[in-house]
Amino acid sequence: MTGLARRLLGDGIVSRDALTEALRASREQAVSLVACLVSTGRCDAGRIAVAAAREFGVPALDLDAVDPDPEASTLIPRDLLAQHRVLPLMRRGARLFVGIADPSNIRALDDIERQTSLRTEPVVVEHDKLEAHIAGSIRARDASAAAFDFADFDPEGLHAVDDGNDPEFASAEVDDAPVVKFVNRIMLDCVNRGASDIHFEPYEKTYRIRMRHDGMLSEIAHPPMALAGRLAARLKVMAKLNVAERRMPQDGRIRVRLSPDRAIDLRVNTCPGLFGEKVVCRLLDPASVETSIDELGFEDEQRLIYLDHLARPQGMILVTGPTGSGKTVSLYAGLNTLNTPDRNIATAEDPAEINLPGINQVNVNPRVGLTFAACLRAFLRQDPDIIMVGEIRDLETAEVAIRAAQTGHLVLSTLHTNDAPRTLTRLVDMGVKPYAIANSVSLIIAQRLARTLCSACKRPIRIPRDILLEEGFTPEEVDAGITLYAAHGCNRCIAGYHGRTGVFQVMPVSEFISRIIMEGGNAMQIAKRAAVEGIRDVRQSGLAKVGRGLVSLEELNRITTD
Repeated sequence: MTGLARRLLGDGIVSRDALTEALRASREQAVSLVACLVSTGRCDAGRIAVAAAREFGVPALDLDAVDPDPEASTLIPRDLLAQHRVLPLMRRGARLFVGIADPSNIRALDDIERQTSLRTEPVVVEHDKLEAHIAGSIRARDASAAAFDFADFDPEGLHAVDDGNDPEFASAEVDDAPVVKFVNRIMLDCVNRGASDIHFEPYEKTYRIRMRHDGMLSEIAHPPMALAGRLAARLKVMAKLNVAERRMPQDGRIRVRLSPDRAIDLRVNTCPGLFGEKVVCRLLDPASVETSIDELGFEDEQRLIYLDHLARPQGMILVTGPTGSGKTVSLYAGLNTLNTPDRNIATAEDPAEINLPGINQVNVNPRVGLTFAACLRAFLRQDPDIIMVGEIRDLETAEVAIRAAQTGHLVLSTLHTNDAPRTLTRLVDMGVKPYAIANSVSLIIAQRLARTLCSACKRPIRIPRDILLEEGFTPEEVDAGITLYAAHGCNRCIAGYHGRTGVFQVMPVSEFISRIIMEGGNAMQIAKRAAVEGIRDVRQSGLAKVGRGLVSLEELNRITTD
């Protein structure tokens, strides 16, 4: 009888008869004792894990409370993972921590040490959770190994240019199988995780790959530095860029077909750095623009105001916020609502990232004189009903857009300001006449994107009353009882968060606000009037989501700190 079996029997976790039967099944089926006990329901996996940790003097860990390091998972081959039923958790220097249900499996630990040349540190985890993680890891690896169908590729042009001086670029051909498979795997993994960007970054002695998920960057791989040039060359070939040009930035595009009926585009940019070219791929999934206004995160009253102004035949709707705050998605959702056969819709974008069927999209090109203002003038001669301008950057664009809004057209656009009141004063600062602003701008939406708490693992927390009041909750809200939640982390999410939601300030330009503009009032005066009219700013809207347990207070503070 093994030490673990004696411990389980001695602690009263399993009866002698059940243990005897499990030991017999373990020998006959060539599976571990722990697997036999858990699969038959004779013993709780959590109690076994605690007993094993005590018996072997190793730490125990709840897999629901951590996210295994993606880099560590690449250190153990798939076959070894499946054979020994272990899970790489993290690497710390020359040590590799692995999750295991039965630390007496010395062979598994020895095989991993030989494979990785790292000292293996066992960590006891519950058998059923371990199996779920292993199954997920194997599925992800199998999916990552699947080849991509790059629909836009010209097979004749898949050879890198060898300048004769840089040997690392000599192996950039399409049949450089390790690099091809590695890039394909990274891209598919990022698509499956819902990433928005992939960063390939060379440094003096290291190379790292990061992805942006829910607005936050995280490391996902550290390939050998020797692959830096070959990775850049491979990505440039895929994007139909000049592989030999490494001194100037380049822009390209890749189309990836994930299935017969689904494809996504990747917008690729290269930029020369001190130690090689950094490549960033922006993932442009057409499914993202199918988001309806109902799914953006508006409060009910805010949503109705937006829909009401979209239904008006003329005027200007401005969406404002920092880069990456979801302005384009909010505009696209509005355009999808308006996109009917009886309307002529035109957009000027820099660039048009995603194709919108039924809408006439134009990429601006200032180098040849096709500016936002030039596009607007052309649109006005094309019998438009609705016009979208990617961004109002200068006085000329602002004046043409306002003129269009005053002459029977609905105009949608964006600005970079922190809140709705400052959007109006920003237009004045550009040189737009106050009376023109007051007579054309009908609605301003300021927004941020907040990571939403994972519903599976979020935990309630207690915060003192005085701090809740300082954060912006009203005494009535605090006295009524508010339950706040904090991020925790589990195998369903990333660091306790899953997905994002919009947090908005929706400010109609009322007669009173128009009067303040024409009288030369400042942003503070406009904000005070908006508050009188019951308009909540971004933080107040965010506090409502915090009170409902959708967003953590920590996350709200992160996105609303100017």
